Amino acid sequence: MRTDDVARATGYSVQQVRDLERLGIVPPAERAANGYRQYRPLHVQAVRAYRGLAAAVGPVVARRTLAGLWEATLPDAAATITALHAGLAAERTSTLQALRALEAISAEPAEGGPRDVLTITELAAALGVRRSTLRHWEAEGLVEPERVGSLRARVFDVDAVRAARIVAALRAAGYPIPAVARTMAALRGLGDPSEAEAALRARLTGIATRSVALLRAGADLADVLDAAAP
Repeated sequence: MRTDDVARATGYSVQQVRDLERLGIVPPAERAANGYRQYRPLHVQAVRAYRGLAAAVGPVVARRTLAGLWEATLPDAAATITALHAGLAAERTSTLQALRALEAISAEPAEGGPRDVLTITELAAALGVRRSTLRHWEAEGLVEPERVGSLRARVFDVDAVRAARIVAALRAAGYPIPAVARTMAALRGLGDPSEAEAALRARLTGIATRSVALLRAGADLADVLDAAAP
């Protein structure tokens, strides 16, 4: 097969096919006497497998995965693919845990008294994070503790504790700081964690979509492993 044959069969451009070969994502093409590349059905399967993997786990992981399969034993290659499924399952589990935490926080009463004020040490222990983490969240505008006394010690009232718990739930689900900051800004206007819950539910939908993409890529990956096996 020529380069344009592979491109037509996979929906990629000729240059993209050459780039995938250059990056080691597909095995090197043989060369004809005139120097032209000659591809085999294995190359088509590899390009299709890469496309499916990129949709499921992102292009960086897809490149690393495909490039590593060519030198791997069959057990190691199968373990690599299994780990991708396990990674998506772990993302779903952590997101569900965060969603349950937010739902529990939503049901809590907003009113509080002096006993509901926590020091940074107490709150860090309650959330299972370091005090430096809470200080970083404060610097990023995610939580807003009060400062009391001559030493300007941080204390967290009911609203600040709730905000910190939401931040902890979102971070545990893998949300980056900028995304958490946008959610927390929206929550300050809404007065409840419904925005964060919507974000987590959207994440669950995204994980499901990626899981289906990984399943679809499985057939191409199996063909690649069969063709590449000694």
